[in-house]
Amino acid sequence: MFIGRDAELGVLNRLADRGAPELFVLYGRRRVGKTELLQQFCEGRTAVYFQAAQLREKDNLRAFREALADGLGESIAAVNFPDWETALEFACDRAGDTRLVIVIDEFPYLCEANKGLPSVLQRFWDRHGKNSKLMLVLCGSQVSFMEEQVLSEKSPLFGRRTAQKRLQPLTPPATVGFFPKWSVEDRILAYSILGGMPAYLRRFDDSRSLRQNILDEILCPEGYLFEEVQFLLRNELNSPTTYNSILAAVARGDRKVGDVALSVGIDSTAANKYLTVLRDLGLVRRDIPITDPNPLRSRRGTYHIADRFVAFHFRHVQPSVTLINAGRGARVMETSVEPDFPRLYDDARLQFVLDHLRREAAEIVGEEIVEHGTFDGKFVRAVGRTLEGTTVAALVIPDGSPDEGVLALELEQLRAAFGGRIIKLTYGITHRADRVLEVERVPEGELI
Repeated sequence: MFIGRDAELGVLNRLADRGAPELFVLYGRRRVGKTELLQQFCEGRTAVYFQAAQLREKDNLRAFREALADGLGESIAAVNFPDWETALEFACDRAGDTRLVIVIDEFPYLCEANKGLPSVLQRFWDRHGKNSKLMLVLCGSQVSFMEEQVLSEKSPLFGRRTAQKRLQPLTPPATVGFFPKWSVEDRILAYSILGGMPAYLRRFDDSRSLRQNILDEILCPEGYLFEEVQFLLRNELNSPTTYNSILAAVARGDRKVGDVALSVGIDSTAANKYLTVLRDLGLVRRDIPITDPNPLRSRRGTYHIADRFVAFHFRHVQPSVTLINAGRGARVMETSVEPDFPRLYDDARLQFVLDHLRREAAEIVGEEIVEHGTFDGKFVRAVGRTLEGTTVAALVIPDGSPDEGVLALELEQLRAAFGGRIIKLTYGITHRADRVLEVERVPEGELI
């Protein structure tokens, strides 16, 4: 199944179809679905898909020649490429006036063997690529490398790219399609644990129960996802030890820089630097209350783990590694994971609501929503603000009728913070996988 990447695939197809020379940079965390997207994009095209490996440059050039032969549909076994500039010039000449897509996946691996490769590509693009029919796609999983060595001003390739995309995890609604045999509640719980990473979602098999999947894939030493977070941190960070401690502190509930620093045993300046790196990687986020009158200078920001599976790992797996390695995963399931299901479900439901506010609520409201965020209310769980200054209150009423006094008080807090008009939207979970959220606009003048 290819799920949830129609927009990204559409962008790639539009760039390819217009025929102009393109140098496209695609990057994002490992497991986010870059390779699957690029392979889908190459289907039915004259395309060369080459996945680099951590080998000597000579071996990667030989593998590229084989990929080129396969993509062009001709034998070039007698051709030897002494360097990458020669290889790309050969491909450019062979393409001629025909659109040729060349994908170099895991580009950072090539740069490990040849530190000067970005300069080589710059020279090739300036001499040949920008006047050709090539669409050259550079793809990488090392986010920091791609941003610093490919996209930044200090990179030789700066100014050569024609477009770029940092691939993000799938949206909450897109994830439910991975589990057609499960109830909507179990699909939401699966999202609450795995987040939007396609590779993680594919590991859960809906022919088995959600509980069994958690036991087999996460709470088992041999499970695919048991050490995945540590692989991720080692891939992105030179010394992950302190980052591990910081993520564990945030998962435990330390929300302020000072609290994190105290918990980890470092000073606040150092903690802030570590948190900034984790924010850049998309692993941590800093939330500022939407009611804050000066968000750019706010001191009320709190830190949260942005990736759902990383949060699950540091809340349930990392503290129980000894038990899991001893084969006691079922014990961890019973004492730690299952009691946390209600909180996980509630938090995931809120993410569905926020996603709707961001992408779809404008159609119901009739105004463009330009900012949104959570609200710490019992019934008002999220708030949006429109371009015209209207407040949009997202209400979640899970069990029957709300306490009207509490709801009225929460709405009054919004009026005090923003003033003006409030539009209320109520959100509920349906039993339909094709439309998980039921959203209704509360008539003007009515409380609920």
